[in-house]
Amino acid sequence: MYRRLAKCPYAGRVRRPDPLPSWDEVTELASLHGIDHVGVAPVAVLERARTALNERKAAGLHAGMGFTYRNPERSTDPLRAVANARSIIVAARPYRADEEPERPEGVQARVGRYAWVDHYAPLRAGLRAIAIRLRRADHRAVAFADDNSIVDREVAYLGGLGWFGKNANILLPGAGSFFVLGSIVTTAEFPVGRPVDDGCGTCRRCIDGCPTGAIVAPGVVDANRCLAWLVQQPGSFPVQFREALDDRLYGCDDCQEVCPPAVRLGNKHRVDLSVSSGGEPVQAWVDVLDLLESTDEQLIDRHGRWYLANRDPVWWRRNALIVLGNRGDLSDPRTRSVIDRYRTHTDPILREHAEWAAQRLAQVSVR
Repeated sequence: MYRRLAKCPYAGRVRRPDPLPSWDEVTELASLHGIDHVGVAPVAVLERARTALNERKAAGLHAGMGFTYRNPERSTDPLRAVANARSIIVAARPYRADEEPERPEGVQARVGRYAWVDHYAPLRAGLRAIAIRLRRADHRAVAFADDNSIVDREVAYLGGLGWFGKNANILLPGAGSFFVLGSIVTTAEFPVGRPVDDGCGTCRRCIDGCPTGAIVAPGVVDANRCLAWLVQQPGSFPVQFREALDDRLYGCDDCQEVCPPAVRLGNKHRVDLSVSSGGEPVQAWVDVLDLLESTDEQLIDRHGRWYLANRDPVWWRRNALIVLGNRGDLSDPRTRSVIDRYRTHTDPILREHAEWAAQRLAQVSVR
């Protein structure tokens, strides 16, 4: 005997799509996630970026870097990400801190500002919220942040967020360059922005202020000399740049910290690190000796959100040994013990850099 089931009152009904949000609604939704600069770029092949990527890759200026260099044809064609796309919404979220963490005692290694906390997490949350709203209006929408699917700086330029500084960063009018960028490729259509005029003029402070001379022409960075890339690149750290690395462990802010708009205007656009971090520790400084005495598991647990070649902490240890050689003191028993242990390490890369650190500190102590 079969029981008759009651008919669902909603059976057969088709959900009506929500209306497309207005641009004001999009920007309001972005602001709820701390995103205060939003624009729209046209959907077309990023020809200028594609040419630059291919030319610089052919010239070896990428220094083996992957990311958007890996497949320039893909990363410069938004239609590869979303077929029939009509707009690219581009967003910038500030990452300059409202309060700067003080440098602790001991031998400390610096971390680039963008990596103190995961600034991309709240940016992604905002982009996804907008994308969900667009999907409810029956449009395709895919969000990207720190992703090799699209050249975000070129999209930010085309969307009218800012101009390319001589250090290759995007400089936002009235705001500077301390921003993380992200975008949404969508089939929804919004009015396209216009590129802003260059605001650098004759200023070349970033070029002159780079500690390794990595900015070889306005807007052109040689990754073979750029400390921000060298600390991530696997292998032996170039000997000629080890002293220039100074106390940097991850990232380099020098070309932004000497940029007048970034310094002056960046102060007007700051974020609360306690909010942006989501409760995670702020990593502006890392104790070098603690790092060198930690296990791989401990290092991955502490710093695992940073990019790391092959997920191998050996590269953090390599950088830390250089910092120790630049900032340590051989008269300190703990420093001497750590260096001596790494001079006999099973890894030849670590032995090499420990030997360099020992020789460097011996030279400094004689002066």
